[in-house]
Amino acid sequence: MFGDFVPLFLMIALALGLALTLLAAAAYIGPSRPSGTKTMPYESGMDPVGSAHERYSVKFYLVAMIFIVFDVEVVFMWPWAASFHSFVESGAGLGVIAVMSLFTLILLVGLLYDVKKGGLDFEQ
Repeated sequence: MFGDFVPLFLMIALALGLALTLLAAAAYIGPSRPSGTKTMPYESGMDPVGSAHERYSVKFYLVAMIFIVFDVEVVFMWPWAASFHSFVESGAGLGVIAVMSLFTLILLVGLLYDVKKGGLDFEQ
């Protein structure tokens, strides 16, 4: 049983070894000339303004949650779409389409609710 996993462990060891070797080589070979500009926080090419401890708007988190929901939707739809042909061949095509349509409808209702409540309106 353990012998089946030897190639996997070997691949993990090789990947880890390569990553650590490249990091060590970059630290050893690469130039180290720190300056005030290089040690500043990077803000899209702009000088940082204000405190780093500012609070984010709740809308930021709402948009992030919506993104996660639709990302999970894609994760569920991808295997369904990839195996849809086999569902049709087995005669379950309409049932599978109905289930996926219900899943998409529930997410669409949630998105419409969020749009109606102004979750995606950043001008307020």
